[in-house]
Amino acid sequence: MITLIGIGPGAPGGLTAEAREAINQADLLIGAARMLDAVSAPVARTAAVYRPEDILSLLDEARPKTPCVLYSGDPGFWSGAQALIRRLEERGLAYRVLPGLSSVQTFAARLGRPWKDWVLASAHGQSADLLSHLREGRPVFLLTGGDTGPAALCKTLADAGLPRLTVTVGENLSYPDETTTVGTVSDLADRTFSPLNVVLVDPPPVPARRAPGLPDEAFIRGQVPMSKQEVRAVILAKLAVMPSDVCWDVGAGTGSVSVEMAMQGKEVWAVEYDPEACALIRQNREKFHVWNLTLEEGRAPEALARLPKPDKVFIGGSEGALRPILQKAVGQNPNLRICVSAITLETAHESLEEMSAFGLEPEVTQLSVSRTRPAGGKHLLLAQNPIFLITGGRP
Repeated sequence: MITLIGIGPGAPGGLTAEAREAINQADLLIGAARMLDAVSAPVARTAAVYRPEDILSLLDEARPKTPCVLYSGDPGFWSGAQALIRRLEERGLAYRVLPGLSSVQTFAARLGRPWKDWVLASAHGQSADLLSHLREGRPVFLLTGGDTGPAALCKTLADAGLPRLTVTVGENLSYPDETTTVGTVSDLADRTFSPLNVVLVDPPPVPARRAPGLPDEAFIRGQVPMSKQEVRAVILAKLAVMPSDVCWDVGAGTGSVSVEMAMQGKEVWAVEYDPEACALIRQNREKFHVWNLTLEEGRAPEALARLPKPDKVFIGGSEGALRPILQKAVGQNPNLRICVSAITLETAHESLEEMSAFGLEPEVTQLSVSRTRPAGGKHLLLAQNPIFLITGGRP
């Protein structure tokens, strides 16, 4: 029987009585050097290895009867134990898991805060997608490591326009030199921390979840043309923006479509060159708290070279560059979905032909919207300009 043991954040005080008994009865103790240093046990042998393949080789060679493999924290919480478990199951080897105190439990206890509503994530050797997590409106707890420490996370938040968020860093949890630091993103962005740390980020204001189609008057508009409420709702429906989608809004204008996409998708890149429009996009980004919206100032298609691969693309204005815009978008992701808006027959015809040429199998939808206006105690319907939406690509 192979026993996988969580020893807690580091110091041996995080061990459960059951885990201590298993360690005392072990004939081989395996784990990273830091794990072995934290645990004293009357075992015949210890081995400072932690990679699953090295552990399996050692087990094959030594053939112990009661081996224990040590992991920091809780083996069920962002732990390397899962990789070993998969390998043990592939071989049909018997194992059991004895959990320890996780770092999130320990840190929450230190702060005197409940952690049941926290978003739990890891930035240890992987992308944490912090901005997407913060959109949930809940505190985000992060394990960190490597190049992604507290300072790097704070720089990400500062670049996104969130320099005033409160960040709490716990260093060396359970050790004698344990410390807790609280500050704003700006305060901590240039600080140096111990490699053994965890981070808690309190959330910014977030927009309320709702169906697409915000009222027109909700946006800061100026003199820049803007897609109307009904049209925006249909654009989002035609694009079928999902929470995991990376979106482009080319010719973003006031950013109204960008804002709506940012409320639904993972991240949005608004491409716009007009100075007044760019200022409005920034203001609407701030007003609606859509921190996953990034303004890319410049003309398409040149500005598109700096953007990540898109899943969904809305083209609200191409200024005669529709073909190179489509070429750039489809070149990055042949399986994307695109929607082009047009108010003239010529633009609608061009969009249909160009999208067909790229194999996007376009569908044309024409919207005619009328709104009421009071007139002498009665109401008249006033027609808005008809809009063509040409949609194609992956449904």
